[in-house]
Amino acid sequence: QVQLVESGGGLVQAGGSLRLSCAASGRTFSSYAMSWFRQAPGQEREFVAYISRSGGMTYYADSVRGRFTISRDGAKNTVYLQMNSLKPEDTAVYYCAASTKATIATVARLYDYWGQGTQVTVSS
Repeated sequence: QVQLVESGGGLVQAGGSLRLSCAASGRTFSSYAMSWFRQAPGQEREFVAYISRSGGMTYYADSVRGRFTISRDGAKNTVYLQMNSLKPEDTAVYYCAASTKATIATVARLYDYWGQGTQVTVSS
């Protein structure tokens, strides 16, 4: 089992940047592919970015590709989401999630563990 704790959210103006962190407990961090999802009020949770267990493969939603970067640090058991050129439509609660699936997973139900979320608000 793994526990996930997100941090780094906050209020930022449009065009600004934030870096989210997701710290994982346990000694099996490398066994999990990791992703970020987000959920705006009244909307379904949507996929944002994925990174494979080794970190060698990443995948992004079209809406964030070129602006967001996902990475992971095995020594720190942490996955990051660097968000640049933020837009008001990026406003949401951001969640990290862990999956044991070997293939790229963009559907929330395929993830085994979730963090509690961190709020990101982008003002216009």
